Amino acid sequence: MNRYLLIPVAILLGTGVLFAQGERKDMTAVTYEEIYDEPYSVNKLFVHFQPLYGEVFATNVNAGFGLEATYYMQDKAHFKAMFRKTYSAEFYDFTRDLAMKTSDVDNRFEVFNYFELGATYHFRDFEQSSKTKMFLYKKSYKGNTWAARVPLNAEIPCKVRKIYGGRIGGIFWDSSIDLSRALEKQGLTNEDLKDFEGNGLPSTWSDVNGVYDLDVFSNISSMGGYVGGSITWIRNVAVNFDKFEEGIDDLILTVYADILLAPALEIDNVVYTNAGNTRIYDVDPVKVQKFGGRIGVEGKFNRTLSWAYAGEVGYRPSVKGGGFFALLKISLPVFGTQLNYKVESFGK
Repeated sequence: MNRYLLIPVAILLGTGVLFAQGERKDMTAVTYEEIYDEPYSVNKLFVHFQPLYGEVFATNVNAGFGLEATYYMQDKAHFKAMFRKTYSAEFYDFTRDLAMKTSDVDNRFEVFNYFELGATYHFRDFEQSSKTKMFLYKKSYKGNTWAARVPLNAEIPCKVRKIYGGRIGGIFWDSSIDLSRALEKQGLTNEDLKDFEGNGLPSTWSDVNGVYDLDVFSNISSMGGYVGGSITWIRNVAVNFDKFEEGIDDLILTVYADILLAPALEIDNVVYTNAGNTRIYDVDPVKVQKFGGRIGVEGKFNRTLSWAYAGEVGYRPSVKGGGFFALLKISLPVFGTQLNYKVESFGK
């Protein structure tokens, strides 16, 4: 036989040996007993503590902490309130930190704050048959044993609750803003900002050491709202496996898309003192974008004590050219409760 023909034959034989050696002895059928499968039996109130969030925002990159609460009113609607802000200018309020270090104007620079209050009406809230995958775990798999193995999983029939929702709410946020960068992006200069006499804001300042660019910062505030839609999937199932630990899938997963509108979008006028003369310069020439949009996803678990995650990306109403944002939030811990503390009582 031609020795070149032996090469593919050897490869095929070797592959067969590897597959034969790779067969797992624990890949046997498992039996289970359903403990519960109740997607409508979820907590009414979830309170999220967010020790850290991060946001890449073209107007102001920021990170900090937050608080969030969600209340479910049976199968009719649910309501959400949230708040977040930065820990400090250094950690992490980028534009405010930069303004405090380099600004040449007299404005007081605002901390990044964000507030949101909204409601989701359940246009359709129904239950359908589905399946979920649960990993098979034993207590003996702890430590390196669990880390070194590819976990087996079992497909379990279950119910899923599906919610098609209509969203509406209000948003307020404020922040420092780098006006020098905003002016440059819009093809403007400091001279386009006029005082009451029509004099333009100087582009430079000087001292005995030389002439420098005038760095201009201000504050921006946005008050508006959103309207959109969402889809939520709720599973709340637990099974007891024979020879394995209990399996649970109680994820509440939501995806959404919103249109953002901020009719009250304002930038503070610039206050600048030159040679002892303080003047106020109108920022009306700076263009703003009052419309935007976002898409997002959030997940939490139907437990008394757990964690949650959320992410958004979109274009937020802001100074024109500064609206893009991408947000990531981690909630730990999340407290969930049924808000039902009534117990039956019987007379002796």
